[in-house]
Amino acid sequence: MDPSIEIAARVVFAVAVFAVIAAWEVFAPRRRLAAGRLLRWPSNLGIVVVDALAIRLVVPAAAVGASLYAAGHGIGLFHYLNLRLSLAALLGFLVLDLIIYAQHIVFHRVPWLWRLHRMHHADLDIDVTTGLRFHPFEILISLGIKIAAVLAFGIPPVAVFVFEVVLNASSMFNHSNVSMPPRLDRILRLVLVTPDMHRVHHSVVRAETDSNFGFNLPWWDRLFGTYRREPRAGHNGMTIGLPVFRDTRELRLDRMLTQPFRSDRNSPDLSGGDRGR
Repeated sequence: MDPSIEIAARVVFAVAVFAVIAAWEVFAPRRRLAAGRLLRWPSNLGIVVVDALAIRLVVPAAAVGASLYAAGHGIGLFHYLNLRLSLAALLGFLVLDLIIYAQHIVFHRVPWLWRLHRMHHADLDIDVTTGLRFHPFEILISLGIKIAAVLAFGIPPVAVFVFEVVLNASSMFNHSNVSMPPRLDRILRLVLVTPDMHRVHHSVVRAETDSNFGFNLPWWDRLFGTYRREPRAGHNGMTIGLPVFRDTRELRLDRMLTQPFRSDRNSPDLSGGDRGR
């Protein structure tokens, strides 16, 4: 796959998904925003530019490039087992999704990784842009993990490309502030992570923050006991974010980038446990 075609396809699809979800949020919002869009969107979208530059400058080949290399040199478990393409692609997608789930838990458990990941959680609202708000160092570490998995298993390029596209779209969808009928939410939760399911993960209550780690598929949380159906205070009553970095100045791009290297001990502990570490 030509890298330029890959990038163009991913960008076009991501912009289309973003536009649809952003419009949905305007016409059918799930919650009233506390900080609003004007304070948050410039920085949340700005971090996407920083992340894209970091990836292209530091790891220009990325995961699809690693997959092409593995395919060309017969590297990885799936090549060793001589699996047909359809089966290798399906298993590869599932493996990558499970690894992202496990990685997410590790980023919550390991203090120095949490300091990177907490920038994502420090948003004072949760909407489509929160799904794009990740520290560039976290993005690079995550990309390294995906590349290692792609090489270890020999995941086909088509599976890696589809996974990356789906992961980006599902991240925007499950972070979105959209309303849908409860029955539809229950049905969708059988096959994908819905906004109401993932919103629990952005609660200020630590026990709720440490639940619902899935991005694409909801099965891993149920299988490994990290699933929580809803927040204790309800979706309209829950507080979004962390007990640290609650000053609106922390929504600025420069402050977001330096959050992993700072503490905010003056913030009230709203969750009964220190999440600033």
